[in-house]
Amino acid sequence: MANKYFYTIVLFITMLGASSAFAQSGLRYNEPRFSNQNIEGLSISPNPAAASGKLYIESTKNDPKEVELYNVVGKKVFAMTMNTKELSLPYSVNAGIYIIKIRENNATSTRKIVIK
Repeated sequence: MANKYFYTIVLFITMLGASSAFAQSGLRYNEPRFSNQNIEGLSISPNPAAASGKLYIESTKNDPKEVELYNVVGKKVFAMTMNTKELSLPYSVNAGIYIIKIRENNATSTRKIVIK
Protein backbone atom coordinates (compact mmCIF):
# COMPACT_ATOMS: atom_id res chain seq x y z
CA MET A 1 0.00 0.00 0.00
CA ALA A 2 1.37 3.39 -0.94
CA ASN A 3 2.25 5.80 1.84
CA LYS A 4 -0.48 8.44 1.91
CA TYR A 5 1.40 10.74 4.27
CA PHE A 6 4.50 12.77 3.78
CA TYR A 7 6.28 15.48 5.74
CA THR A 8 7.44 18.81 4.44
CA ILE A 9 10.08 20.88 6.14
CA VAL A 10 10.66 24.40 4.97
CA LEU A 11 13.56 26.55 6.15
CA PHE A 12 13.71 30.26 5.42
CA ILE A 13 16.87 32.29 6.05
CA THR A 14 17.03 36.04 5.60
CA MET A 15 20.23 38.04 5.61
CA LEU A 16 19.64 41.71 6.38
CA GLY A 17 22.48 42.48 8.74
CA ALA A 18 21.28 39.77 11.11
CA SER A 19 20.39 36.18 10.48
CA SER A 20 17.12 34.61 11.41
CA ALA A 21 15.63 31.24 10.66
CA PHE A 22 12.14 29.82 10.63
CA ALA A 23 11.30 26.17 10.28
CA GLN A 24 7.92 24.65 9.62
CA SER A 25 6.92 21.03 9.64
CA GLY A 26 3.54 19.74 8.65
CA LEU A 27 1.69 16.56 7.97
CA ARG A 28 -0.45 16.49 4.85
CA TYR A 29 -2.80 13.82 3.59
CA ASN A 30 -2.21 12.88 -0.01
CA GLU A 31 -5.57 12.17 -1.65
CA PRO A 32 -5.71 9.52 -4.35
CA ARG A 33 -5.54 11.01 -7.81
CA PHE A 34 -7.95 10.07 -10.51
CA SER A 35 -6.79 9.92 -14.08
CA ASN A 36 -8.00 13.04 -15.86
CA GLN A 37 -8.81 12.86 -19.52
CA ASN A 38 -8.26 15.99 -21.55
CA ILE A 39 -11.24 17.43 -23.36
CA GLU A 40 -11.02 16.32 -26.97
CA GLY A 41 -10.67 19.13 -29.52
CA LEU A 42 -10.74 21.91 -26.91
CA SER A 43 -10.12 25.41 -28.23
CA ILE A 44 -10.31 28.69 -26.33
CA SER A 45 -10.19 31.94 -28.27
CA PRO A 46 -9.20 34.70 -28.36
CA ASN A 47 -6.12 34.46 -26.19
CA PRO A 48 -5.28 37.10 -25.08
CA ALA A 49 -8.87 38.21 -24.49
CA ALA A 50 -10.15 41.70 -23.74
CA ALA A 51 -11.31 42.50 -20.21
CA SER A 52 -15.12 42.34 -20.04
CA GLY A 53 -14.99 40.67 -23.46
CA LYS A 54 -16.01 37.25 -24.69
CA LEU A 55 -14.26 33.89 -24.78
CA TYR A 56 -15.28 31.20 -27.22
CA ILE A 57 -14.84 27.70 -25.83
CA GLU A 58 -15.38 24.81 -28.21
CA SER A 59 -14.75 21.07 -28.16
CA THR A 60 -15.48 18.07 -30.31
CA LYS A 61 -18.61 17.14 -28.31
CA ASN A 62 -19.77 20.68 -27.41
CA ASP A 63 -21.61 19.36 -24.34
CA PRO A 64 -22.32 21.68 -21.37
CA LYS A 65 -19.12 22.75 -19.61
CA GLU A 66 -18.28 23.81 -16.08
CA VAL A 67 -15.81 26.69 -16.27
CA GLU A 68 -13.68 28.00 -13.40
CA LEU A 69 -11.20 30.88 -13.61
CA TYR A 70 -8.32 31.15 -11.12
CA ASN A 71 -5.87 34.02 -10.62
CA VAL A 72 -2.11 33.46 -10.30
CA VAL A 73 -2.30 32.84 -6.55
CA GLY A 74 -4.93 30.12 -7.00
CA LYS A 75 -8.02 32.06 -5.90
CA LYS A 76 -11.19 31.22 -7.81
CA VAL A 77 -12.44 34.48 -9.33
CA PHE A 78 -15.23 33.18 -11.56
CA ALA A 79 -17.27 30.02 -12.09
CA MET A 80 -20.24 29.10 -14.24
CA THR A 81 -21.82 26.33 -16.29
CA MET A 82 -22.07 27.13 -19.98
CA ASN A 83 -24.43 25.57 -22.47
CA THR A 84 -23.22 27.61 -25.45
CA LYS A 85 -19.80 28.26 -26.97
CA GLU A 86 -19.72 31.90 -25.83
CA LEU A 87 -18.59 33.03 -22.37
CA SER A 88 -18.94 36.68 -21.38
CA LEU A 89 -16.24 37.72 -18.93
CA PRO A 90 -17.62 39.70 -15.98
CA TYR A 91 -16.36 43.19 -15.17
CA SER A 92 -14.83 41.83 -11.96
CA VAL A 93 -12.17 39.96 -13.98
CA ASN A 94 -9.28 42.41 -14.37
CA ALA A 95 -6.37 42.31 -16.78
CA GLY A 96 -3.84 39.62 -15.89
CA ILE A 97 -2.85 35.98 -16.29
CA TYR A 98 -5.39 33.34 -15.30
CA ILE A 99 -5.78 29.57 -15.27
CA ILE A 100 -9.03 28.35 -16.78
CA LYS A 101 -10.31 24.93 -15.72
CA ILE A 102 -12.97 23.35 -17.90
CA ARG A 103 -14.93 20.18 -17.17
CA GLU A 104 -17.02 18.44 -19.83
CA ASN A 105 -18.60 15.12 -18.81
CA ASN A 106 -15.74 13.12 -17.21
CA ALA A 107 -12.93 15.06 -18.91
CA THR A 108 -11.06 18.04 -17.45
CA SER A 109 -8.60 20.45 -19.06
CA THR A 110 -6.71 23.46 -17.74
CA ARG A 111 -5.16 26.21 -19.81
CA LYS A 112 -3.47 29.56 -19.27
CA ILE A 113 -5.29 32.61 -20.59
CA VAL A 114 -4.33 36.27 -20.65
CA ILE A 115 -6.84 39.06 -20.12
CA LYS A 116 -5.62 42.41 -21.42
